[in-house]
Amino acid sequence: MTYALWIVQVLLAALFMFAGGMKLVLPLDKLEGPFPMAGGFIRFIGVAEVLGGLGLILPGLLRIRPGLTPLAAAGLVIIMIGATAIGLMAGDVTMALIPLVVLLLTAFVAYGRWRLAPLRKA
Repeated sequence: MTYALWIVQVLLAALFMFAGGMKLVLPLDKLEGPFPMAGGFIRFIGVAEVLGGLGLILPGLLRIRPGLTPLAAAGLVIIMIGATAIGLMAGDVTMALIPLVVLLLTAFVAYGRWRLAPLRKA
């Protein structure tokens, strides 16, 4: 279980750091989605995704405050609930499937690191 959690954590961290990084560096006019959102809100989501991605990896890797990993995953679950809802409100179910899969994988990490295989301090 520990290996599966680490693999999913690394893949999710890469995904969230890439997506969040794009929200931070691209011009706001390139980030238009199905619903208009304030530029500051998009940048905030980008920062939250980058920090959440780091929170999936660094606490376990450095063995400093490993209890932060399930909290970071829980925060990313909240972001992905919003992304799934926006995809559904746009009327395109296929647009909501990718965030839903990422939501389920992030929930797996949150629960797995909280209950199944918590990280231990060194």
